[in-house]
Amino acid sequence: MPLAADASAGRSSPAGARAAVRPDLEAVFRRDYALVAGVASRVLGSPAQADDVAQEVFLSFARSSPAGVPSEQARGWLCVAATHTALNLLRAGRRRTAREDSAAARDAALVGDAVADVADEVVVSEERRRVRTALSRLPRKQATALVLRHSGLSYAEVAAALHLSPTSVGTTVRRAESALREELTR
Repeated sequence: MPLAADASAGRSSPAGARAAVRPDLEAVFRRDYALVAGVASRVLGSPAQADDVAQEVFLSFARSSPAGVPSEQARGWLCVAATHTALNLLRAGRRRTAREDSAAARDAALVGDAVADVADEVVVSEERRRVRTALSRLPRKQATALVLRHSGLSYAEVAAALHLSPTSVGTTVRRAESALREELTR
């Protein structure tokens, strides 16, 4: 039998083993991609960046062992991974800074009638930046719980994803909301 003959199954050759893909990847991707991108978008505020994060998260999921991340627990795992990846991206601020610099350069080039609209956009953009910055200062578990809950996950799903008891999710989210308010009033 040639070494690459069973590469699609990922069992017979070292190259095939590296290319092995979880058999449940497509089903999980179709089921949860929009949710994962939505979670990342809530953190980042950018659909383009959220898609990048979602793709990175699904690549990690594809590389994971089905025994390590069972399909029935994938949703929570993916949402937590999306939140952490997005928060890391937010904290690093590399892309955001580049985008803001680019937008500022474009805004500076604008002249005349669009001044009022630009002012409104700047206010909204600044407020969103403040919220994201405050979110990035929260403890990771609180920030993750807050993002997951406000992304539409139930208390049970948040609890499963963060390994919390379902009864403590509400407390964790309320503490996160309070901490976020404090960060915003600093």
